[in-house]
Amino acid sequence: MESWYLLYCKRGQLLRAQEHLVRQEVKCLSPLIALEKIVRGKRTVLNEPLFPNYLFVEFDPERIHTTTISATRGVSHFVRFGALPALIPLQVIEELQAHSDKHHIDPQTPQPGDVVLITDGVFEGLQAIYTEPDGEARSMLLLKLLNQQVSQSIDNRQFQKL
Repeated sequence: MESWYLLYCKRGQLLRAQEHLVRQEVKCLSPLIALEKIVRGKRTVLNEPLFPNYLFVEFDPERIHTTTISATRGVSHFVRFGALPALIPLQVIEELQAHSDKHHIDPQTPQPGDVVLITDGVFEGLQAIYTEPDGEARSMLLLKLLNQQVSQSIDNRQFQKL
């Protein structure tokens, strides 16, 4: 009877393991998350694994032995509780598949109303309030200068969220 199991893959070899397992007719699931973050000063959306180095697999242990799966290129070992590989309930897999297409924002990416510290440039050392993105490489910040609030566009690499 086919069941879901959890594999731990060697570092950086998740796709290789998945490719070789699919060739063996093993169903694989590596949930991805669409994560909005600032990379090299640009606001971008990246698809990253929800569980890095972990791969959910569905197979029948009577048809394909667990040692065959463990010996597959890129696979390190099964996640186990005791001597046997851990069974993953189908309900958990269905939940992961249902919520894999949602868009999330990295906690380090500033959102409107967040306090930021300017780390570079003319306003270095001042605190400001993040208001909105200004293109993909700049953002609008609200600064308090001479007891007046001033809106200023600043490069994303010149400030960080507090």
